[in-house]
Amino acid sequence: MTPDERRARLGVRHALAAPAPDVVEAARAVVALHGTDPATTVLSALARTDGASPADMERTLYDDKALVRVLAMRRTVFAVPRENATVVLAGAGDVVARQQRTLLAKMLVESGVTADPEPWIEKAEAAALAVIAEAGEVTGPELAAADPMLGSRVKAGSGKWSAEVSVASRLLTLMSADGSVMRARPRGGWTSTQFRWSTAEAWLGPVERPDTADAAAQLARWWMERYGPATPDDLQWWTGWTKSRTKAALETLDLVEVELDQGPGVVLADDVEPVEAPAWVALLPALDPSSMGWKHRDWLLGEHREQVYDANGNAGPTVWVDGRIVGGWAQRDDGEVVTRVLADVGQEATHAIAARAADLTEMLGEVRLKARARGWTEVEKALRG
Repeated sequence: MTPDERRARLGVRHALAAPAPDVVEAARAVVALHGTDPATTVLSALARTDGASPADMERTLYDDKALVRVLAMRRTVFAVPRENATVVLAGAGDVVARQQRTLLAKMLVESGVTADPEPWIEKAEAAALAVIAEAGEVTGPELAAADPMLGSRVKAGSGKWSAEVSVASRLLTLMSADGSVMRARPRGGWTSTQFRWSTAEAWLGPVERPDTADAAAQLARWWMERYGPATPDDLQWWTGWTKSRTKAALETLDLVEVELDQGPGVVLADDVEPVEAPAWVALLPALDPSSMGWKHRDWLLGEHREQVYDANGNAGPTVWVDGRIVGGWAQRDDGEVVTRVLADVGQEATHAIAARAADLTEMLGEVRLKARARGWTEVEKALRG
């Protein structure tokens, strides 16, 4: 399958060549919306719908709860359709939960809090759930102040990056990955990173958690439907799985091998027909799923990697034309969204890009975007002066 075929699939499958009917379907189109930076969650959804607003997204997240935030793949926060949340948590969040439990146990011992961390953590988890259930919703600092165990201090990080943090803050990370607590409405506007917390039972109601292997197989299918053809390496990177879990999940699917520009890849056996996509243009936010969906990205990125991704491989705000990243954009301090196109895209696409930038400027209004969970890209630095 050629890069052109993959770009056509990206446009259609990711609701960029034709919009999704609502923000829930926009999330489903990419399996999960990136959510470590809450602004990305909103902007990614709005880029895939017509006429939706940040208020629509807030209502969907916090009133309807049709989208929920989970901590899963690569220890990253994602917003997923409510009915898919337990699959994502069981299929990928469990990896993060185990890592965080081991890390917290080590912190507790090294900080002198306890020499027997496993039962200590279990007791602290029970205390945290009791506090949250009684209060309905709490912030991290409120949880730390509610119980001496939860207020215990541990050392996180090392060297100049080390800091003392509360056990409560570490527990919330662990418990959100295992699905016992959920991020509720934030303090502040839709770009705020300061969330209140609820128990999963209060937020979602009683839910049945699927078997880990079944969940991993389902997650692999969803990803292949939206991101295939691809390589097993791409799926392993996106999920944060081990090679063995990736292999086991892919073995449950009916796949055929295809030749990609970087070598052999796989695609679902019932998804080999060519896909046609109309012309399209998009301004996608930093860390958007379409920019971060594969480990191997040359077929959509071309020669622009160093200009629009940071040094750690995190995508900045990008300009897209027909499945290719052709430049980047930034919001200046006065609120104006400005673009830099790094390829010849033609007059029609150039006008469409300018129109998207004007629309985004108007929609953002007084909101000012920041580089969260990533660094500023070279294009952003140049555009922001």
